[in-house]
Amino acid sequence: MNCNNCNTRVNHNYCPNCGQPAKLKRIDGHFIQHEIEHVLHFDKGILYTIKELLIRPGQNIKEFISENRNKLVKPIIFIIVTSLVYTLIVNFFHIEDGYVKYENTKTTSATLIFKWIQEHYGYSNIIMGIFIALWTKIFFRKYKYNIFEILILLCFVMGIEMLIFALFAAIEGITKIQLMQISTIIALVYSSWAIGQFFDKAKVISYVKASFAYILGMIMFTFTTIAIGIIIDMIYKN
Repeated sequence: MNCNNCNTRVNHNYCPNCGQPAKLKRIDGHFIQHEIEHVLHFDKGILYTIKELLIRPGQNIKEFISENRNKLVKPIIFIIVTSLVYTLIVNFFHIEDGYVKYENTKTTSATLIFKWIQEHYGYSNIIMGIFIALWTKIFFRKYKYNIFEILILLCFVMGIEMLIFALFAAIEGITKIQLMQISTIIALVYSSWAIGQFFDKAKVISYVKASFAYILGMIMFTFTTIAIGIIIDMIYKN
């Protein structure tokens, strides 16, 4: 028989050219479980990744970038999954309704963009990470890491942030005590600590620069979003 993928002659269980199985397994419960484990890279476990990023974020992310990429869940998958966890919790408890509402505000392009951000934290966090990465590169320009490696660092860090937000959102949903402001402070402290530890954990200035890079990145992202919204409104008016 010929391979269904590349049409090479197949005499064994797998195609000698592209590795495609000669006969695909039937899709069942085991198949779905395997696919989920493959996507989340469960050979070490997402819980293992969370633990390592909470205890030794700088060391583990350095190892992921330069030595071993099999120990931790892939960064893009990690931030999307953790953002999904946060989204599910805040939607279940309707947490953000008490903090941010767009229904009663004037409909502008900027408002619509911010609403999209609120509904798609996984993707918006990656975009936000680009702005923070630019400032991080500026503050830590003497180090060898390029903008893409810094973005990987931020995917891991922001993924833990989303879990911090999710934890406080769940507690707030159960106790009805407003805690999201506290979670924001804790998330900023964690981010500054993790980024500073990544570059040079022995220097206090590393944590200060990490904090400024993060805050300036967030401000730049916000103002860029507003500016894009204003430009879109001006184009439509003309």
